[in-house]
Amino acid sequence: MGVFGGIVNYLLQVALGLFLFAVLLRLLLQLTRADFYNPLSQFVVRVTNPVLLPLRRLIPAVGRLDTASLVLALGVQTLAIMAALALMGYRPANLLVLLVWSALGVASLVVNLFYFGILGLIIFSWIAPNSYHPALALLHQLTEPVMRPFRRLLPPVGGLDLSPILVFVAINVLDKLLTAMAVQTGMPAGIVPGL
Repeated sequence: MGVFGGIVNYLLQVALGLFLFAVLLRLLLQLTRADFYNPLSQFVVRVTNPVLLPLRRLIPAVGRLDTASLVLALGVQTLAIMAALALMGYRPANLLVLLVWSALGVASLVVNLFYFGILGLIIFSWIAPNSYHPALALLHQLTEPVMRPFRRLLPPVGGLDLSPILVFVAINVLDKLLTAMAVQTGMPAGIVPGL
């Protein structure tokens, strides 16, 4: 692939990656029942509604899981993989392989979202411990269901919450498992956003 192909691939991956991030964020915010009226939640809803609302007419939710968002995330990830394969000169993979790669990529992006969300909360707890910014409130609501079981395992010691260490260990183990599974499926490097 030449320089122009590399630039086109990069710009396409960024655009699809940002939209995929918004779709996954919407899915996770709905699963965690985060504040719908938070300005950042409203932004995510506005960005994803044009594609998601028509899809919801075809794909109903299953309990609290917004299956339309999940299908859209897998579809966007598959589209990003197909575009990357085409621009890098690889021959297209079969549909089952593409779906497996997409599922691994989406799972990896969710794991990374929690990793950076918890890391952001830790940093802001040092910089601005009593801040009430909408982004911090949303991050807290998003990460609390993941943090809660680890807080039960490792309660605060002298007012210091060490449970994020256990969460980071679990996240790194998950990330290594996802990467190993991706390598076993024969995924070329740099094809799947998130891995």
